[in-house]
Amino acid sequence: MPIEHKPIRRGGIKSAGYDRSARVLEIEFDTGSIIQYSGVGDEVARRFLSSSSPMSYYKDVIDEEFSQKRVK
Repeated sequence: MPIEHKPIRRGGIKSAGYDRSARVLEIEFDTGSIIQYSGVGDEVARRFLSSSSPMSYYKDVIDEEFSQKRVK
């Protein structure tokens, strides 16, 4: 089942969505690539999705901390 995204459009991130039951955060970048991060907890996802600086939060907290899979 596809993950529903919400538009972000800041700092190089186009949109993102979170599947709470699977603990998967999916991020679509302005470049068109989509990457899924697994094992992401609710709090991390919530803070990322509501961040005023999503790219900074992504780089500081998500990028190297969670296993990733390129979807597109």
